[in-house]
Amino acid sequence: MSNILIIKHGSLGDIAQASGAIQDIYENHKDHNLYIMTSKPYIDLYKKNPFITDIILDMRLSRFNLIYLYLLMRKIKKLKFVKVFDLQNSSRTSFYKKVLFPNSNYNSWSSSQTTLPTNTTKEEFDKLSVLERFDHQLKISGLKTKHTLKPNFDWSCTDISKINSKFKLEKYIILFPFCSPHLHLKKWPHYNELIKLIKDELKNDYKVVIAPGPSEIHEAKNFNAECILDDGKALNIPQLATLIKNSSFVVANDTGPAHISAHIGAKGVALFGSHTTAYKVNIEREHFKAIQVSDLNKLSASKVFEKIEL
Repeated sequence: MSNILIIKHGSLGDIAQASGAIQDIYENHKDHNLYIMTSKPYIDLYKKNPFITDIILDMRLSRFNLIYLYLLMRKIKKLKFVKVFDLQNSSRTSFYKKVLFPNSNYNSWSSSQTTLPTNTTKEEFDKLSVLERFDHQLKISGLKTKHTLKPNFDWSCTDISKINSKFKLEKYIILFPFCSPHLHLKKWPHYNELIKLIKDELKNDYKVVIAPGPSEIHEAKNFNAECILDDGKALNIPQLATLIKNSSFVVANDTGPAHISAHIGAKGVALFGSHTTAYKVNIEREHFKAIQVSDLNKLSASKVFEKIEL
């Protein structure tokens, strides 16, 4: 069996989005071993992916760390990959191409750059949505695509019966009021008002819960909702994915959990300000929609509550 390499470092939302492309690569190469090169936070997650043979950790150290770079490149060369699918499409992976396959085209290194449409600049191509870019990349590389435009993140789920039992989770609405500190434009400021509305209007029919990440546990105390943790620690990605899938409805900022929700079949809504568009990140699905406004500060809690469908 020959080996094929897929590169996808992150982030969490991007991992969910790439699920369909990875499945299509697998289905077009069932007689190959599929390796994925990713970053440390996603190693355990990818161990659950049924389409991946093995995983290569890229610590993404400085390019000037020549010892690290040499060892990583030696490992990759030893596996004699017949083709690389670069789903990260970053300056770092472009650098890897120059080192590993300096004169290659899409036949050996598939990326948005090597499959760029004729007479189209990279800037113009990047105006397409994420999944449309993946779909074009794979088709130009000779693949038949069935799942790329419709990613399915169900493979990430796990058993959370102990968590369900501890928090008595039956019918619940899950909120994701968090975001990275440097991405404050993504943050809707009226979650506590929404929580009050939900509790006033729906009484005790539905619990309101939040599931903070490791760096968000302290901030979670600012919200009048039940905080779901696993023995005091943040849920891991498979636990989080399952919690989302089993929820009655999701309300989230444009962050990783929103993209998990979209591609795991959850009902919900993501809130978008001026930072990007719902189209660009392909977040709208059959049951998961978006509210797009120019200023998230002016989006009222009542307007968001109107979109909750139970």
